[in-house]
Amino acid sequence: MKAKRRISILGSTGSIGVSTLDVVRHLGGREAFEVVALTGRGNVELLAKQAREFGARYAVTADEDGYGALKAALAGSSSEAAAGAAALEQAASEPTDLVMAGIVGIAGLKPTLCAARTGATIALANKECLVSGGALFQAEIERSGARLLPVDSEHNAIFQVLDTRQPSAVERIILTASGGPFRTWPIEKMRDVTPEAAAAHPNWSMGKKISIDSATLFNKALEMIEADRLFGAPGRSLEVVIHPQSVIHSMVGYSDGSILAQLGAPDMRTAIGYALGWPQRPSLPVQRLDFAKVARLDFEAPDEVRFPALRLAREAIAAGDLAGAVLNGAKEVALEAFIDGRIGLLDIAATVEKVMQRMGAPAATEIGAVFDADTRARALATELVR
Repeated sequence: MKAKRRISILGSTGSIGVSTLDVVRHLGGREAFEVVALTGRGNVELLAKQAREFGARYAVTADEDGYGALKAALAGSSSEAAAGAAALEQAASEPTDLVMAGIVGIAGLKPTLCAARTGATIALANKECLVSGGALFQAEIERSGARLLPVDSEHNAIFQVLDTRQPSAVERIILTASGGPFRTWPIEKMRDVTPEAAAAHPNWSMGKKISIDSATLFNKALEMIEADRLFGAPGRSLEVVIHPQSVIHSMVGYSDGSILAQLGAPDMRTAIGYALGWPQRPSLPVQRLDFAKVARLDFEAPDEVRFPALRLAREAIAAGDLAGAVLNGAKEVALEAFIDGRIGLLDIAATVEKVMQRMGAPAATEIGAVFDADTRARALATELVR
């Protein structure tokens, strides 16, 4: 009998976590996987339901106030309930074969670090580990012997078509972007958009914050920094092209003029399944492309006047150290201010730029410096959006 694969999912109640469990279910569920730990935050009811279905050894909510409800919901099951930051990090440290790192934001850095230190394979769906943690996070990966598999659809696409046997032949890393709901809007019209309009992504079903990040192209800005960390090398260019159909998920250009692309229907389960099955390709219940129905694939250059996030990403990459942590921390505060109606959509990038100009790139001395830079960036951004 084939041994079960041990898996933990950090952020199991979010969109990535729910899709991951859907893939696990399709690939055999409890017959094929031993679910070690599931973690969530606010949705205790869903977390308990997941733990019961998959027989998770540990179910952890990051919200300490949710412990009583989680423990009650798991009464009579084989799952152990726990709550709080320390419990989250302990769950992430449990021995396992693969950890899906799906906690959104800087909150996912410490638990993912704990998982990486065990030497497990990390299926990384958290941008901030590389955007904010940068070289410090990668150093922990190398020190422990862990393996990093990118799950963001763009980085997973690059991973699939990147020829690691001849890295010197790689000339270009090309990230595709849908362009979001305001791709064709004039800048004057963008000034007055509502958070609800910004959250209405044309191609993907995502959380509110991620959808708004896509509308401003800040999501792509973070992906640029992440791609530089994952695939950057001397002589390689990092490019972004707008591709409204979201069929080509990203591309790699080679020295012979060839460009290899990964294509598929917009469904995160493809990237998730590739990470869970790697190095094999599992059979997945996703839509198959019908090229006759797709009919056309469009491309255009991004407008960095209307979407300055891309320029800010390049500046952060050039500055190095913890410039990414500064960009991300300021963006998080500005995004919340937009959702609350305190600033406009275009003010998000303006706020981030001011914070980056004032703080520069703090030195990447140790992991604590990442959280310090994030805290300082958030504090400065908070002053600016009052």
